[in-house]
Amino acid sequence: MSRKPLIAGNWKMHLTIAESVELARLVATASEQLDDREVMIAPAYTALDAVAKTLKESNVHVGSQNVAYETEGAFTGEISPLMLKDIGVTMPIIGHSERRQLFNESDALINKRVTAALKNDLIPVFCIGETIEEREAGNTFSVLESQLKNGLAGINKEQAAGIVIAYEPVWAIGTGKTASTEQAQETHAFIRSSLSEMFDTSAAESIRILYGGSVKPDNVDALMAQNDIDGALVGGAALKAESFGRIVNFQ
Repeated sequence: MSRKPLIAGNWKMHLTIAESVELARLVATASEQLDDREVMIAPAYTALDAVAKTLKESNVHVGSQNVAYETEGAFTGEISPLMLKDIGVTMPIIGHSERRQLFNESDALINKRVTAALKNDLIPVFCIGETIEEREAGNTFSVLESQLKNGLAGINKEQAAGIVIAYEPVWAIGTGKTASTEQAQETHAFIRSSLSEMFDTSAAESIRILYGGSVKPDNVDALMAQNDIDGALVGGAALKAESFGRIVNFQ
């Protein structure tokens, strides 16, 4: 099955509204001739509305860096899926390693966020990944399998087909280290095999699996040449128009 690649930029806690709008314009320009892949950027919450308006006539999707598991109520500091949809967000990032590690988000909480996103017709970009200690102990696959099963608990195969998985080895995020193309492909293939067992082969073959972890202009082509790598979730290199533009235009 042909899966349309997705290049996503996670801007994390960077850029003012004016800086975000300018970068969004440049990303839109770099992406305007591309119809064989999709592009998404996830600005900080303060810039979401302005960026969404800037990109309204473009082919760039707007993502958010999280999403609440309820649509309204007494949840101070959270932003509901309905609020995100209201300003044009289509792809919330859920379960990023920084949310798991720095803010103690559990698989159960992440599962509630994924479920809420699907229920409200958003496309979850569901992140999984192992730490360096888990990799060195030989536990990479067991950790990923657990995160997949717990994070996608209660999701049926029809819903699963619309989810994006982002594999981010925690040890490669912002460190300059990158999994080798062989390591990345092996892990992506394992994830797809696990999804096939959880749902079915058809659903697994339709799910896009992105690689994240120090993706840069000089390694994106080799990563994207792998059979089971369907895109990238880019951090630091997404904050510069030149580097992200090159990644978006991978060969």
